Parts: sequence; structure tokens; C-alpha cells
Amino acid sequence: MGKILWCGMREKGQLNAPLMTRVRQRIRVTHPFHPLYNQEFEVVNYRKGWAREVVDCRGEGDRLITLPLAWTDAAEVDPFVVLSAGRSYFRVEDLVLLAEMLERVGS
Repeated sequence: MGKILWCGMREKGQLNAPLMTRVRQRIRVTHPFHPLYNQEFEVVNYRKGWAREVVDCRGEGDRLITLPLAWTDAAEVDPFVVLSAGRSYFRVEDLVLLAEMLERVGS
């Protein structure tokens, strides 16, 4: 903890700022529906990928696992999750987006 890990990606010719100021050596998968839920992995890298923060981890047999940072215990606490106190896993805007996607697939 306490180290700063810099992302090596460049945006408009500048080095991106660090994704996190407190880097963990290991993370735990906290997403309740992920098959790796509650398993712990060694961190290889934190980076930004496809407009969101992700973490690369070393899995079984040195296999690289990439997870959204939000699905781990290294993410900042989501205010919605705190306020819902475990009563709801879904935000209204996420459910509306899902309904729109399902409607497009069905038509």
C-alpha cells in the first residue's frame, strides 16, 4: 500500500495520471454474480481500458485475468451500494439500459 502505479498509456501525448494512489498487491473479486466471487488474486497492473478502470491479475497457472476495478475490493465504495444496504444490486439507469438493449434484440 502507499505506492503509486503509473498507467503507461498515453493520451494526447501526455502520460496519464495514476489510476489509484493506494495500490494493492492482491485484490478480491466482490461482484456477487462473478464465477470468481470472493477469490483473491495477485495484482499485475492497474490500467484504463475501454473507458473504465481495470485490474490485471495473475490467476491459476499464471493465466492473466482482467477485471473491471469496480468488481473488486480495490474500488472506491459506490454510494448507491452503501445506501441500498444490500437490498438492490441494480441501479435504475442500469435496468432502463438493459430493457432498451433487450427491446433492440427482440425486434
